[in-house]
Amino acid sequence: MADISLDFHFKSPINKVWDALTNSDTLARWVMENNFKPIVGYKCQFQNKEIDLIVDSEVLIVDEPYKLSYTWVGGPINTVVTWTLKQEGEMTYLHLEQTGFEKEDFAFNGAKYGWAGKMEDLKKVLEESLESNIS
Repeated sequence: MADISLDFHFKSPINKVWDALTNSDTLARWVMENNFKPIVGYKCQFQNKEIDLIVDSEVLIVDEPYKLSYTWVGGPINTVVTWTLKQEGEMTYLHLEQTGFEKEDFAFNGAKYGWAGKMEDLKKVLEESLESNIS
């Protein structure tokens, strides 16, 4: 088995980062179109029409604003994504764990580098959110 474990930090309040992980409209701006709801047991989908990808998910854990976990099943991937958040001062620390990969193969590396790229998009979304609050 192979697992992805990545750490990020943002100069943004924990509730803004939580919102970016759980609000369907905000999620669509940095992950994919979706019908996500942060309700344990809720089944939803993430869709990327450009590459004809549908990811089926079921929400497993909602501990607002500290932990969120859901299944991530699409293409060759049948995994669990878990986000853990912690705020220290003005910084929010975000830990991503994606577990259940068979081995470090194309799907594993695609997910690992895909999430790293998505974090740049998330950073922009959070910065836009802060700017709109200031103006």
